[in-house]
Amino acid sequence: MHRLILLIAGLVSACAPVPLTRQPSDIVPGSRVDVAIRSFTEVSQTIGPRAVQACRARAKKVNCDFRIGVDPDPRAQANAYQSVDDQGRPVITFTAAMILEAGNKDELAFVMSHEAAHHILGHLDRQAENAARGADEFVKLARRTGNTSKRELEYAKKLGAAVGAVEYSKEFELEADELGTVIAYGAGHDPLAGANFFARLPDPGDKFFGSHPPNQERIALVQATVTKLTRAQ
Repeated sequence: MHRLILLIAGLVSACAPVPLTRQPSDIVPGSRVDVAIRSFTEVSQTIGPRAVQACRARAKKVNCDFRIGVDPDPRAQANAYQSVDDQGRPVITFTAAMILEAGNKDELAFVMSHEAAHHILGHLDRQAENAARGADEFVKLARRTGNTSKRELEYAKKLGAAVGAVEYSKEFELEADELGTVIAYGAGHDPLAGANFFARLPDPGDKFFGSHPPNQERIALVQATVTKLTRAQ
């Protein structure tokens, strides 16, 4: 696993990573790791430019210089996430376990497009604003009860921030699914095949404080979005 991270990290540094020109001698051609390396590199090369294009078209004041990389922790669980580096560049990070778990290039492309969409739609900033608002509201409620201790106010602040952060998280996930579908489709991938990744995930259901919508709702949205795209051609 650690070797996989080093190999991919050397290949993927921006939206158009350097392709693998020579297969390392310790990787068996056609093996699971070999396929994972090649698939991730190829998908990054197709999704990266398309994500930049979608970003520049939809978000005028947002940094669209995407970086696509691999989490350096070889023990990290399967996950992909979007963040921003110290220079304000959007970063899409995959763990090695996530790369290996993806069933095909379309699944990699869909997840990568979904994370790019989070940045384009400003979800990190919007979530932070919701968390701050929730913290303020809970502190106000706590103070209305009377003699509230500093410890109780701090707890109210943390609880309010947690509630605020998940207030619209389901909507954010669906928004990212929709735009992610557009990006993946435009890059030549099959979002419907990519959305099959949901079928292997535990269904979060429709919980009040859940951070993700039900899997079936997400799949239905991808199907509807693909239908619109094909009709528009």
